Amino acid sequence: MRSKSKLTGFGVALGTAAGIVVGVMAGHMAVWLAIGVAIGIGIGSTVQRKTSDCPHCAELRRGHETVQQERS
Repeated sequence: MRSKSKLTGFGVALGTAAGIVVGVMAGHMAVWLAIGVAIGIGIGSTVQRKTSDCPHCAELRRGHETVQQERS
């Protein structure tokens, strides 16, 4: 689940940056910043991690998840 939150955060940052750029050019900073954040949340929430059907990859992924859970 950590990947999902990182991607959502990246989407929000990307949308915010786009909103700032458009806001500076248009002169309506608050409106475009809000629109940029909303678009960024939408983009970040729709991006999903690619999964593989390979049995070897699935075994490695389970091993990594186990190690990460033990560290937490």
